[in-house]
Amino acid sequence: LTSTSFNENIDAASTVATLSTIDVDASDSHTYSLVSGTGDTDNDAFTIDGSNLKINSSPDYETQSSYNIRLKTTDSGGLSYEEAFTFNVNDLIDEVPTDISLTSTSFNENIESLSTVSILSTTDQDSSDTHTYELIVGDGDSDNEKFIIINDELLIRNSPNYETKSSYSVRLKTTDLGGLTYEEAFTLTVNDLIDEIP
Repeated sequence: LTSTSFNENIDAASTVATLSTIDVDASDSHTYSLVSGTGDTDNDAFTIDGSNLKINSSPDYETQSSYNIRLKTTDSGGLSYEEAFTFNVNDLIDEVPTDISLTSTSFNENIESLSTVSILSTTDQDSSDTHTYELIVGDGDSDNEKFIIINDELLIRNSPNYETKSSYSVRLKTTDLGGLTYEEAFTLTVNDLIDEIP
């Protein structure tokens, strides 16, 4: 095999290695196949095209960091040799965050000023990465100035009143340690509490 490792996130059907055979019959030709036997656990994740070994779907280090396959080479006379191989997936150092989540997108009216209305979190394939958050300009930012962010908490500046304003639009940005970012707009709704007579 020209290689026993490949990067995560390569395209489906990418060639991960080129196969060759050591044969005392130097002029012999060989065909290759994936075969059942010891070490064949991930055979179905690959396809052989001539002497090229291709991966069927884009690999993700965080999902699977290695693959085990069993290969067979057959010469023109029908003689064959089998061997099991392990491929390692290379973890790319920094990947882009893919989503922002809020613990809640609604809150009660009449809560105190500077109340936390939601806790922010980020979906990131780099599970050990940390993230910072900010309110940014862009589509859906019409009510950004009514909120502040402290660490991962979204706080409302002033006590909300459903009868005055029943929803807010904000645009949030998450940035990981490597400076990669993801943005998303959210609509936050105010829960109408039944007003009691004084």
